[in-house]
Amino acid sequence: MKNDIICSIIIRSYNEEKHIGRLIDGINKQKNVTGIEIIVVDSGSTDSTTYIAHKMGASVISIRSGDFSFGRALNIGCSAAKGKYLLFASAHVYPLYTNWIEKMLKPFEDEKVGLVYGRQTGNENTRYSELQLMNKWFPKESNYNQLTPFCNNANAIVRRSLWEEQPYDESLTGLEDLDWGLKIQKKGWKIVYEAHASIVHVHEENASKIKNRYRREAIALKRILPNQSMNLFDFIRLTVINIVIDVFHAFHERKLFLNFRDIVQFRTMQFLGTYIGFRQKNEVDAQLRKRFYYPNELKKKNKEPEYGERIIYSAVES
Repeated sequence: MKNDIICSIIIRSYNEEKHIGRLIDGINKQKNVTGIEIIVVDSGSTDSTTYIAHKMGASVISIRSGDFSFGRALNIGCSAAKGKYLLFASAHVYPLYTNWIEKMLKPFEDEKVGLVYGRQTGNENTRYSELQLMNKWFPKESNYNQLTPFCNNANAIVRRSLWEEQPYDESLTGLEDLDWGLKIQKKGWKIVYEAHASIVHVHEENASKIKNRYRREAIALKRILPNQSMNLFDFIRLTVINIVIDVFHAFHERKLFLNFRDIVQFRTMQFLGTYIGFRQKNEVDAQLRKRFYYPNELKKKNKEPEYGERIIYSAVES
């Protein structure tokens, strides 16, 4: 029987009832693409996430929360997928334009391209310093032959054939995307950054969750790049420098009064988590993994160019 699926969209979820409906709505409004399937890999949601996903036409695979890692959830979704290309999206993102998937697929016309990742922006609730990071890592200009292995699986797509040769590392506490990108780049494959394939990434993290995110990523980075390190002086220096830079830009944008406290908190938690992660000496046990994955609850900005037809979102009932 002929397989008509070109692109499988794999979404990792956990208690995402506020966001997953908007993402699937955005997928269903994509134009100029056919042969799409949506697979949600849910790791023990206790809200209406899986109900909403089912209701909107997605296939749902449920795994136990204790079995979750970023790499394992992706591998499970990829194993169930039928598409030639595997597109990854976090459950708390949503595309800005109706040509998002079309733009993500286009670079694969070059047979040397193995991975494409797209731009990420924030919304009105995104912390100021988080926006600075997004602007740094996801600029407005595309790069069709990126020399570094950086990528991000909140908005990325890979060749299925490559994933079959090189599944994601299920033991990493984060950065499974960087690890995978590094491995395929060493084999001669290209990584493409497509700035016109934009999504909004909704981060709703308190200080503890910010620290937790950077802690687990630092633990993973130590394994991926063993020569990386951070000492106490690095922690203090990087925290102060980044706070000063963010304050400078916020002042010139007339946003400092509303954002000063958030800037100090975010940058402190970012580098404190990184510092703690680099100092972690023992293997990550089940209890710590659970904490990682299921924590308690200067320039004048130019107007963003339009890269396609914007998607109009309405409220999705749960």
